[in-house]
Amino acid sequence: MGKENGDLTEYQPLLKDVREPEVRQIKIPSKSLLFAVWAACIGGTFQYGYNISIINAPTKAVQNFINKTWMERYDSEISGQFLTFLWSAIVSIFTIGGLVGASIGGTLAIRFGRKGTLLLNNIFALLAAFFMGLSYPTSTFELLIIGRFLTGLNAGIGICVQPLYLGEIAPRALRGAMAMGTSIFITGGILTGQVIGLNELLGKEEYWPILLSTTCIPALLQLVILPWFPESPRYLLIDRGDDLACKRALTQLHGADNYHGEREDMERERVSAAGIKPKKPWELFTDRSLRWQLLTVILLNSAQQLNGINAIYFYADYVFSQSGIPPDKIPYATVGTGACECLTALTCGLLIESLGRRVLIIGGYTLMALWCICFTVTLTFQESNPWVPYLSMMCVFAFILSFGLGPGGVTNILTTELFTQTARPAAYMTGGSVNWLSFFLIGMIFPFIVNGLQQYCFLVFLVICCLVATYIFLVVPETKNKTFLEIQTEFNLRDRRKLATANSTDGPRATLLSPPL
Repeated sequence: MGKENGDLTEYQPLLKDVREPEVRQIKIPSKSLLFAVWAACIGGTFQYGYNISIINAPTKAVQNFINKTWMERYDSEISGQFLTFLWSAIVSIFTIGGLVGASIGGTLAIRFGRKGTLLLNNIFALLAAFFMGLSYPTSTFELLIIGRFLTGLNAGIGICVQPLYLGEIAPRALRGAMAMGTSIFITGGILTGQVIGLNELLGKEEYWPILLSTTCIPALLQLVILPWFPESPRYLLIDRGDDLACKRALTQLHGADNYHGEREDMERERVSAAGIKPKKPWELFTDRSLRWQLLTVILLNSAQQLNGINAIYFYADYVFSQSGIPPDKIPYATVGTGACECLTALTCGLLIESLGRRVLIIGGYTLMALWCICFTVTLTFQESNPWVPYLSMMCVFAFILSFGLGPGGVTNILTTELFTQTARPAAYMTGGSVNWLSFFLIGMIFPFIVNGLQQYCFLVFLVICCLVATYIFLVVPETKNKTFLEIQTEFNLRDRRKLATANSTDGPRATLLSPPL
């Protein structure tokens, strides 16, 4: 009768084993840990943000280069449609490279380690810089397509493996704050690219080959700095079984007196993963114990691209021009949006360990839904009064603030925390692939949405934001200050409660319909 009525007392020892013994948690990161995070991020997600933004400044310069090269080859001007196609290929091939990188990043992280993969990944960034820099002196615009594909490949691997590394080297009590390095360096990369692309720096037409080749600088920095820091201790202990290397890594990252609690968490996870090989992405879909975690990662990664943030940036130039900002000053206003997003990422990093993941991500999506309504109204009445464009400009910054405070920062952290060691690389491959596919999808269909719905396109994003906030509220538990095993156990207990409730409700009927033994 106890089981039929949903009594789960028999599972309580499992939670007890996960939580005991109590250990002193690390509250303040060591300098070594902070520098390790910086070294991982500068050649990781910084590259992702940087290469998204720097391609905007040289648009006309590259198109002029393509036209000039075409004239030299064929003694005729290139057609406007084919020029647009080539430019679109240069821009969008980045997402194809990102998808390929995300689909192989987890496998590389298992084979070469988290740190080893990050170091190898710089080869693609250096090759990309070489090809794009070589395109101008050789009059070969095709090299730009190859270079952009390689930058996408580098970004796809980086955004898959770097959060994996950060989540595994950080102590439990600081896991959220340290993992926020992913979001902070993405936004920092976007802001840096916007600043470097200004006319006063490398934004002039004659500097575009140098601008596109600067992607080699973060790669070289990481190659010089990251080797001084250790591999992920969890990878060393659980995947490689190297106790001594794990102890050395923990000592360097957390100090000789502070790593014991993290080591005990790892030991319990190693026992639970004994004899289990790292999962492949398709194996996650057949594991019923991971169905809610997998669904959450897929939903959050797709929503990160489909929640309207791209539409906000699309409309930003129009809003700024309507607000009376001169066209030659709009790039500086755009830098303001990048600074705004970077600031919110830093703020999220400061708040995430006190407020928790659920409050930030639910609050972020809820505020974004509110600003979707406000932005739709202000765009509808944009020309009715001189002060309405200023309200639209406020909505742009408010939406970006809300995105950076919640979804932009917390999504990657949840991917780390919802899975244990054997499933985590496959989860990042799956989530990353969904993210890049959504990125590509929004790039393909967004112009049609805008042309068809005009400002009412934000009502679509309103629905998406509301649905995601509701899902997180109903399904995803708070993960702050919990071990990976505690989080997994919480999901398993939730499934067992539902199953026990279902058995209690349908028990008599199920008994009548069951064939005799």
